[in-house]
Amino acid sequence: MRKTVRVLRKALNFWLSLSITGRVGLSITLFWLCMALFGGWLSPYNVEDLGAGGINEGFSKTFLLGTDYLGRDMLTRVLYGARYSIGLALSAAVLASTLGTLLALLAAMSGRWLEELLGRINDALLIMPGKIMALLIVAVFSSSLPMLIVTAVITYWPGAYRIAYAMASNLRSMDYVQAAHLRGESKLYIALTDVLPNMLHPMLTDFGLRFVYIVLLLSGLSFLGLGVQPPYADWGTLVHENLQALFDGSPAVLIPAIAIASLTIGVNLFIDSLPSRRTIRLELEEETA
Repeated sequence: MRKTVRVLRKALNFWLSLSITGRVGLSITLFWLCMALFGGWLSPYNVEDLGAGGINEGFSKTFLLGTDYLGRDMLTRVLYGARYSIGLALSAAVLASTLGTLLALLAAMSGRWLEELLGRINDALLIMPGKIMALLIVAVFSSSLPMLIVTAVITYWPGAYRIAYAMASNLRSMDYVQAAHLRGESKLYIALTDVLPNMLHPMLTDFGLRFVYIVLLLSGLSFLGLGVQPPYADWGTLVHENLQALFDGSPAVLIPAIAIASLTIGVNLFIDSLPSRRTIRLELEEETA
């Protein structure tokens, strides 16, 4: 009971520490995370119900967000699409940030030759624009769901490595790290107990920004027809499928676009309210320029 109260108190203090825009951003982000997890149970129709309504209908009591080009309920399609838009991006962001951070720790704490090797590989990957690299990988290896995750990880782990390596390089020269070396602690112990904990907050901020970039990357691939393939559909796929309805003013193309925009804006508002976010953002903008 005490642990529960303590957790709730910390959550309340964290909420109060955020700015108004940060609270709005966190609320939007949590809303879409809940929709990704529970949207399938909340949807009024089956995701593949054909002909449930007319083609490209507008808002109505029966279809709250209208219907798509096959007469399927758009509310259901958007809720199911959240699973792929958020699930794939979240998985790829976790893997990219984890891989980049661990390799940066390995490079910073290891010998000179491995540090140079990882640095040169990272520089080579950063030379090519991320979207061009993603298009090449998808064009060569197809666009299955696992391949999309691998594509996003390959595209974005070098940036996570660069930021993590910069922090690890600074931390390894700190007095408490040198004292741990003098005590005879192993490099693994120092990396995990002395260096990594002091990198977590900036890397979590970086993780949030990478999540946004990956959402936009995967949505862009799906819009081009190279992302999530039928019978699955993410929000980018929904925009691609219903693009012809744009001239008719149908909500079928606007709703998934609004979903993408609201998620990215919400995450950005939340991240902007966190401390130490400006340095990370500037480095990411340099990376994506």
